[in-house]
Amino acid sequence: MKTMKKILLAVILLAALAAGASSIVITNENEYSLVRQFGKVDHVVDQAGVSFKIPFVQSVDKLPKETLLYDLPSSDVITSDKKTMICDSYILWHITDPLKFAQTLNSSITNAENRLDTIVYNSTKNVISSNTQDDVISGRDGELSAAIVENIGDTLDQYGIELLSFETKQLDLPSDNKAAVYERMISERDNIAATYTAEGSSEAQIIRNTTDREVSVMLSEAEKNAEILIAEGEAEYMRILSEAYSDVSKQDFYSFVRSLDALKVSMEGGNKTVILSPDSPIAQIFYGSATP
Repeated sequence: MKTMKKILLAVILLAALAAGASSIVITNENEYSLVRQFGKVDHVVDQAGVSFKIPFVQSVDKLPKETLLYDLPSSDVITSDKKTMICDSYILWHITDPLKFAQTLNSSITNAENRLDTIVYNSTKNVISSNTQDDVISGRDGELSAAIVENIGDTLDQYGIELLSFETKQLDLPSDNKAAVYERMISERDNIAATYTAEGSSEAQIIRNTTDREVSVMLSEAEKNAEILIAEGEAEYMRILSEAYSDVSKQDFYSFVRSLDALKVSMEGGNKTVILSPDSPIAQIFYGSATP
């Protein structure tokens, strides 16, 4: 009889310990604890620590509280100029309202990712379809992501989800038309370069023509000024000669100097003998100098 009492006491003690253990709820920093009663969420524990629930009646589900990453499947999108592109991207998201999340998505991360896939893809398709291929490529860094997030807006609030970021890993052309598009882009760039070259050549020719005209004007002015100076010099020279010939004493001196110059020229070189007649102007110099 005593043995039966001990066994019964042990069973009761074990049941009490089991009930006590099952009533404890431990919530970590990176998770939410959803306490369910008969399958329905009774309350949510969103603070880290220890809490309690009714044993054997209530159960606990866990949901992640940290930021989650979802790698979206690559998908085809069409730009406004009817060019197909392949978008490979990922998103960062987290649960903001675990109760809504549990009620609308059955506390399933997979269900949430499927819903995110559809909503983000539709937003991406709408944004890219309103831009040309060149605009999409040039706006890849930042602008495209911001436009997609803005287009989604508060759509995800109904699921207790917030989209933190949309990032593009790759936004490329399909392999079957990539070469053709690249050739078209190269041709367009070549045309732009040819236009710039032609405009530069035209501008250079205008500058050369203007410079040549200015140089011609400057040379013409310089030649004109030179002719004026030469004419003025010749006029001054003739004036000096005229003054020299107008005075008898100057005439004699001028004749004397010119005769000496002529004699000097005739005596250049070695072994030269000059024979002068008495009536030679040069001889007259010596005869004149010999006269007392």
